[in-house]
Amino acid sequence: MTCTHLLKNLSILLVEDEETLAQLLKKAIGTHFKEFALASDGIEGLETARLCKPDMVITDITMPNMNGLEMSAHLHEERPTLPIVILSAYSEKEYLLEAIDIGVTKYLIKPFDPDELLDILCRLAQKMDQAHYVPLMPPFRFDADHGKLFRDHIMLRLSRRENLFMAHLLSSPNHFLSTESIKTLLWDEAEVSDERLRVFINRLRQKTDHDLIENIVGQGYVLRTHPSQETP
Repeated sequence: MTCTHLLKNLSILLVEDEETLAQLLKKAIGTHFKEFALASDGIEGLETARLCKPDMVITDITMPNMNGLEMSAHLHEERPTLPIVILSAYSEKEYLLEAIDIGVTKYLIKPFDPDELLDILCRLAQKMDQAHYVPLMPPFRFDADHGKLFRDHIMLRLSRRENLFMAHLLSSPNHFLSTESIKTLLWDEAEVSDERLRVFINRLRQKTDHDLIENIVGQGYVLRTHPSQETP
């Protein structure tokens, strides 16, 4: 499973009233995640999810106090994009349509192999990863949610101003910024010399790649993105 590295930055909540199964799953797949929280029923699961803000939720259906579908409905209303995986006994298959109606992401019938669940979570992590990142010229991508630049899966240590510059380029038409607009966006000073801007760009290129940010002579700079992101 080549995508398990994506799970290392994610937290997960497992809501399961069978303690033996909960501990088994935590032992089997928990080490792949940044955090692996447990709750024993829907009420505790809802409280834990609101407190810990997990990136994913796995839940059983039949539990005391509040079942998994009721809890999932509340979570979906509060966080519509939160991935929720339902674990269900075969006899509970009639709940499938209700699960779809409340926005459950995946429905897994017991008994199942932990590797099967891990594979589902990996595929969800890949979708989340693709949604968060904007592909640039390979091997670069930009985390638009947090304003960070990555080479492959490694975050580059850029300054606040450098990350801000990248974000402004991405949000600009055709990913282009004029020289004067860059000066205005990045510096508070009334006047910024062309030399200061060139030094700034050169330092950024040294940390990334010379071809990532292209100089349009006499006009400004353009960010080279993945072909699928290019404006037609």
